[in-house]
Order: sequence, then structure tokens, then C-alpha cells
Amino acid sequence: MCEIYGFSGNRKMKLNKDLREFYSHSADHPNGWGLALLDEEKTEIFKEVCRADRSGFLKEKLGAPIKSKTALAHIRLATIGNVEQDNCHPFTAADNSGRTWTLIHNGTVFECDRLNKYIFLQKGETDSERILLYIIDRMNEAIRLFRRFPTEAERFEILDEIIRGSSPKNKLNLLIYDGAVLYAHTNFRDSLYFRRNKSGLTFSTRPLAEGGWNSVPFTTLLGCKNGELLYTGTNHGNEYFFDPSAYKPLYMAYSGL
Repeated sequence: MCEIYGFSGNRKMKLNKDLREFYSHSADHPNGWGLALLDEEKTEIFKEVCRADRSGFLKEKLGAPIKSKTALAHIRLATIGNVEQDNCHPFTAADNSGRTWTLIHNGTVFECDRLNKYIFLQKGETDSERILLYIIDRMNEAIRLFRRFPTEAERFEILDEIIRGSSPKNKLNLLIYDGAVLYAHTNFRDSLYFRRNKSGLTFSTRPLAEGGWNSVPFTTLLGCKNGELLYTGTNHGNEYFFDPSAYKPLYMAYSGL
């Protein structure tokens, strides 16, 4: 699969130590890496189709201070989609208000009819990108209905419904940022953790060196802003259980067999 990392802080923090350790896991996830630094005054997104610990560019980036108030990072083990730039995370897209959404995903969508049409609209081939395109469509629908951009609480409610409806039979470990709120969700046990300290909230697929890690609340969407948990969604109870045989139909469909 993949690994994901996210940070929501109350101020800009130096993230080099966390990121070095996170990217050191890339021997198990060699098919690309990504980093999004998501501050209001400046957004930077970097990604490459190579193993993170073999990237000269990433080594150079980590050699200088990386400070951000909100950040997402990803290392990819390809399951759906070729090893190509368009299939590397993070994925970004803007809704009709101009707000940019950023998404990283550790998981696989096995069954979800509402995502099927995006196969013909996406730039790459991943199920992860299709999730983001569906979110954008739902936000645009809300903009048309409300005749304004949804509030934070309304955006959370819409995303909570999207997660509830998309989670049965699918592995949805997600970190999503809408320019203000960082959303986190897991429905696969022991595969997403969080650490809370005075600087904010950190999420990671695997606990990193500094202590104080706990499992992210299960099958429940969370919404964080400025390092504080503000929103807690409905516990939908759709736990994902790993089944290797479920991947065979996906591989056959992808290969055209």
C-alpha cells in the first residue's frame, strides 16, 4: 500500500525530523513520494516518481529547514495505476469557488459506483484521484444549492456523508485539506496514528520516533484546524478487513484481461 503523514499546527513548525523518519520507510514504498506545504500565503507541492530515500531533490529539501503550519506527505506502493507522475500523491483540485483541495490516500477502493465516471475524467489512473474528483463535484453541487460556499461545518457534514457512503468494503485511510480544515479518517485497524503536543496534531501511518502516539478514532471522520480537533463525524462502523483475493479482479480489470 502506501504511507501517509499530516501535520496541523497552531504556528509554523520545523518538520524535518518527522519527514526524514517518514521518508526513511520508502524502501517498502518505492513507487513515488510527495510533499505538500500548505500555508495560506504560499502553497508548495513536490512529488517524484522515485524512491524517496534515493531522491537527490528530496535530500536537498530536507537539508534546509522545512517549516509549515499544515503539511501532508506520502510514499507510494503502487496497487492501482502505473508508476507515473500523474499517479503520485498528493492530488489537488479546485472547486468552483476557487478553493483548492489536497488529498493523500493509503488504501484501495474495491467497490464504489459513485466514483466510476471519474475514470474518464482523471489525469492519472488511481482510485485516490477519483475520490478527490467526487469530493469536488459534491462541493460544487453544494455551492449551486446554497448559492454560496459551504461553511466549515457544512463542508465537514458533506465530507462525512461522502466517507460514510464510500467506506463499505473499501480501505479509506485519508488525509484531506480544504485550505482551512485538515480531515483525517481510517477504517483499517492499527494503520493511522496521531500525536498531540503543544504545537499541534501530527498524523502518521506508523508512529514516529517521538512518543505520545495513539490510534486515530476508528471509522470516524475528524476535522482539525490550527492544531485543534474541531469536528468529529458519525461512527459509520464500516471496518475494512484485508483480503488478498479481492485484489485479483482489480488487477485483471486494470490489465485488460
